Amino acid sequence: MTVVTRFAPSPTGLLHVGGVRTALYSWLYARRMGGRFILRVEDTDRERSTEEAVRVILEGMAWLGLTADEGPYYQTQRFDRYRDVIGQMLASGHAYHCYCTKEELDALREQQIARKEKPRYTGLCRDRTEPRPGVQPVVRFRNPTEGTVVVEDLVHGTVTFQNSELDDLIIARSDGTPTYNFCVVVDDKDMGITHVIRGDDHLNNTPRQMNMLRALGATPPVYAHVPMILGPDGAKLSKRHGAVSVLQYEEEGYLPDALLNYLVRLGWSHGDQEVFTREEMIAAFDIKDVGKAASAFNPEKLLWLNQQHMMRAEPAALVPYLKAQLRRLGFDSDDQRLLEGIIVSQRERAKTLKEMAQNSRFFFTETVDIDPKAAAKHLSGAGLGLLAQVRERLAALPHWTAGAIHGVLNELATALGAGLGKVAQPVRVAVTGTAVSPPIDATLELLGRERSLARLDAALRSGSAG
Repeated sequence: MTVVTRFAPSPTGLLHVGGVRTALYSWLYARRMGGRFILRVEDTDRERSTEEAVRVILEGMAWLGLTADEGPYYQTQRFDRYRDVIGQMLASGHAYHCYCTKEELDALREQQIARKEKPRYTGLCRDRTEPRPGVQPVVRFRNPTEGTVVVEDLVHGTVTFQNSELDDLIIARSDGTPTYNFCVVVDDKDMGITHVIRGDDHLNNTPRQMNMLRALGATPPVYAHVPMILGPDGAKLSKRHGAVSVLQYEEEGYLPDALLNYLVRLGWSHGDQEVFTREEMIAAFDIKDVGKAASAFNPEKLLWLNQQHMMRAEPAALVPYLKAQLRRLGFDSDDQRLLEGIIVSQRERAKTLKEMAQNSRFFFTETVDIDPKAAAKHLSGAGLGLLAQVRERLAALPHWTAGAIHGVLNELATALGAGLGKVAQPVRVAVTGTAVSPPIDATLELLGRERSLARLDAALRSGSAG
C-alpha cells in the first residue's frame, strides 16, 4: 500500500504553528514511507474564508519547504462532485431530506437541556416521505442507530464511540451547499488518503466520517490525532504566545529548518537528539511515536535552536535569508564574499537573521553614527592618540587581511604594554559606531582598506574638533 497523507487547512484564519506541526507530521510520514503528500484547502466556509489566509497557507508552505506531491486542491472547485455524491446517498437511503425549521430545532434543544439530556437531533424526519410546503430542506446523513465505531488511533490507541450517541449530521445546507464534514469524507475517498494526521480536536468528528465512508463503500483511512500545542503558561496557544502567522517567523529572521526542528519535537522525540536536519527528521520520524500529552510552546528554546541551525549551516546557504532581512532595512547587496563573511563573524552573536542584519548595518552605510557614550569613553584623550597610531600602521599594510590587521593591533598593544582590547576598542567604535562588533580584524577585512581608513579619519577629525 502506498501511503497517502494530506494537510487540509481551512483558510478562516492564518496558518500558525499548530497547523504547521500537523502539516509537518503529515509530510514527514509520507516522505518516510515513500508515499505522497497532498495539500487541500478546505474553503467551504465561504463567509469566513479569505484570500489572505489562502496566500499565507501557500506562501508559508513554500517558505517551509513542505512541498506537496499533489495540490493545492480547493473544495469550492469540487461542488459538482459533492452534489453528485449527495444525490447518490439520497437514492441509496444513506441520506434523507430534513424539513425541521430552525425554530423547531431550537425548541427541541431547549427541551433537551431542560431535561438535562445531551442536545442532539432526534431523527424527526428520518422516515418522512412527503415534502413540507414552504420549507427548503437540508440533507442529513442517516447514521446507524446501533453498534459502535472503533477508531484505532495511532496516537490515542483504541477509541470507541456508540452509534446511538451520534445524531444525523447535516451534509448539505438548505441552499444546497455541502458541509465541512461531508466534503472531507468525499475528498479523502476520492484522493485515496490512507492516513489522516490532524489535531485531536477533530477526534469527535471521526466516527461520523468513518460511517459516511463505509456508506460510500470506502475503507476508512488510518487516523492519528495529535495533541494540541499550549502556551508556556499551560493555556491554549494564543497570539501572545506565538500563534501568529507562520510568515511572521520568516519576517523575524527564523530559519524554516529551525522552526520545523522545533515543532517536530513538540510531542515527538528520538533519543536525546535535539537538533535535526530535514533528512534526519525524515529518517527518524514515525507518527506512532507521537505522545498523547499536549506540549508547551517555548520561544526561548526556538531561539536557541535557530542559532544552532545558523551555526551549523553552510554560510552560502544562509545568504538568501540574510539578504531578505537586509532588504527590509533598506540595504541590497550581491557581494557574496561580504555576506558570507558577515554570517561567519556574526552568527555566534545573533539568534536570528533579523538580529544579524540589524547588527551588520554598518557594513552597508557610507558613514556611521557614533554612539556618544562610546565616543566619550574610547575616542577622547589617550583613545584618540591610540587611534592615530593604529591608522598610521594600518595604512602601511601591503595586504589587507584579518591576519595582517591582527598583527598590527597586537604589535602596537605589546609596544605600549597595553591589552589588545585597549587598542581595539577605539578602532571598533570608529568603524562600527558602537563598542560591540565581531572580532575587529575580521570586521576591518570585510569593510575593506578604503572604507576602514576613511572611517578612522572621520573619527580622528571628529575627536580633534571635539
